[in-house]
Amino acid sequence: MRGFLASSVQVAVSTALVLPLSLPSGAAAAPPPADRAPDLPGSTQSLPLAPSARSLAPSAEHRLSAPRVRPFSLVGVVWDDADTELHGTVQVRTRAAGSGRWSGWRKVETRNHDHGADPGTPERRASRGSTAPLWAGASDGVEARVRPDTGEPARLPAGMRLELVHPGEDETAETRALSSPDAETRAHSSPAAGTRALSGPGTDAGPRPHSSPAGPRPLAGPPGALPFPETLVDVLPAAPATLPYVGPRPRIVTRKGWGASESLREKGFVYSTKVKAAFVHHSATGNGYTCKQAPSVLRSIYRYHVVSTGWRDIGYNFAVDKCGNIYEGRAGGVAKAVRGAHTLGFNTDSMGIAVLGSYSRTDPPAAAVTALAKLTAWKLGLFQGNPKGRVTLTSGGSGKYAKGRKVTFNVISGHRDGFHTDCPGARLYGRLGAARTASAGYQGRV
Repeated sequence: MRGFLASSVQVAVSTALVLPLSLPSGAAAAPPPADRAPDLPGSTQSLPLAPSARSLAPSAEHRLSAPRVRPFSLVGVVWDDADTELHGTVQVRTRAAGSGRWSGWRKVETRNHDHGADPGTPERRASRGSTAPLWAGASDGVEARVRPDTGEPARLPAGMRLELVHPGEDETAETRALSSPDAETRAHSSPAAGTRALSGPGTDAGPRPHSSPAGPRPLAGPPGALPFPETLVDVLPAAPATLPYVGPRPRIVTRKGWGASESLREKGFVYSTKVKAAFVHHSATGNGYTCKQAPSVLRSIYRYHVVSTGWRDIGYNFAVDKCGNIYEGRAGGVAKAVRGAHTLGFNTDSMGIAVLGSYSRTDPPAAAVTALAKLTAWKLGLFQGNPKGRVTLTSGGSGKYAKGRKVTFNVISGHRDGFHTDCPGARLYGRLGAARTASAGYQGRV
């Protein structure tokens, strides 16, 4: 895996000690790949977290104050050992670039070790521990504090570093086309999120015939869809007419469409035999993004997963934004059984779909739930999966289920079904029943 990339910036810690940015022990800065173009966007700053001035004990509160850093938009914390959990809380506040105003303290989701490659795989062995990333928007200053749980005897993880990710500014004509002023208004137009958009035969969201004419399908986007040029939308042929119960292929924005730097990821691909189940996630990055910013959020998550946590590529197979736009995630072919790093212990024979945002206390937009239904109807249908069915998977070791245990899931499940986690958030998890019904309808099932 690629070495950890560090910045040359220096930061002031709470003790007023100025520490040079350093690489984790044994790591070396990776030179730019030979095939990397000089103008590819994005950067990562890695700032070491240190114990509070009041105590130098490893289990003490760790703080960091960096009032001036290079611009960034996403923040997270990583540490050396992927198998070590951070038993504590992480809070950050950021300074908005331009205005100089500081945000309030925001909580970063720490229960994140359940996202990642399966135990025993090369990708897992090369990984680091990490929190979920948090979208902060354009920022140029940051403060952070990590507090251990009360009464927790274990030390905080070794080698904790604050990661500041800049997604890069894509000034191409393709990105400038991402302008739809009323997109989010229409995405939230349903009074009961996910209800009206998932009902009504004969409507745009209603069941479709499962027969698949030869050749590509029209790529009509969802209400509120961002106007990506057609060259940046997946145009694979539709499923063969001989396959029963395959939903219409939805409009999928390609990796090129959202600006993935292909030189970041590993070149090879890892596949399963088939896709038997879909695990739904929320990205836990917060809801303070606009749909126009969704490609930047994805580029940031991608860089965080690869550069900061050491994964071979972005962990999710697909992502969905609040306006219902669907994005290609991990590379290897949207119609293939690409093995991701999304549901620890159950990445084999499954796919992971992340809805961008946090949905523990916020209702998912109707457009996002509809997009889940359309995507699963098509992708599961390619592998003869029934969205309302059940399937048995063998655990690779998840903490909730021991390695080798056979576990029965809904074909469309939430991440929490495979691990002790809140993901995909209670509000989104509560919409999965409606998504299963709608997905089966798109496949033409009664």
